[in-house]
Amino acid sequence: MGKKRMAIVFVLAGIFCICYGLFVAMVNSGSRFYLMWAAAGICLLGSAFLVHFGMWDRAPVIIKRALAVGLLAGAALFAIVEGCILSRFHDKGRKDLDYIIVLGAQIKPEGPSRVLQYRLDAAYDYLTENKSALCILSGGQGRNEPCSEAEGMYRYLTDKGIAPRRLILEDRSTDTSENIACSMALIGRTDAGVGIVTNNFHVFRGVRLAKAAGLTDVCGIAARSDPLFQLNNMVREFFGVVKDTVCGNMF
Repeated sequence: MGKKRMAIVFVLAGIFCICYGLFVAMVNSGSRFYLMWAAAGICLLGSAFLVHFGMWDRAPVIIKRALAVGLLAGAALFAIVEGCILSRFHDKGRKDLDYIIVLGAQIKPEGPSRVLQYRLDAAYDYLTENKSALCILSGGQGRNEPCSEAEGMYRYLTDKGIAPRRLILEDRSTDTSENIACSMALIGRTDAGVGIVTNNFHVFRGVRLAKAAGLTDVCGIAARSDPLFQLNNMVREFFGVVKDTVCGNMF
């Protein structure tokens, strides 16, 4: 690929990243991950500048090789992690579990965010088909939330007709690993049949965290997610998996 074409590719990719980041930011999801898209866009535009004005050609060979190796290693790691995430995209759990755990997501003043609503709808479907299962609603209150995620989930499911006696609130956790740990404390045993209810892109990590925490009979129940934000979800989840792996939470 010639320098001009490469510079154009970098410019277009940079503009896409910045515009997509702005699109994600407009949703007000409670996460600042849109800043990653802005940073990636700036880096790509900077790369276009270096290529267009020949600065890349004048860089030391060792720097070029180190960067190439780093990019290839990063791409390989990204592909492996994304493959693991995709492997759990269509998990449906199994019948007659003892518990299902709904992992929390943002609660807005008007109710559950769309991401959380998808999880709750999947939980509702499972609970209506499996009358003996209990449901743990896991999530504390964030800085920009009107109530705990557990309380908001409780209201949503009881409004849809799920009996309050089947719902157990866990309102202390602040992230996925805490969701699992605090929910396990409520279950009180590691051999219970448990389903992790979360969006498709999040199932792999949720199930792995549950297994690493000691649950021996655990499966995923995948809820849908918004196609417009799936790219953001998948990239963000890559960093989530890497973080929990490095911290020793996944294995």
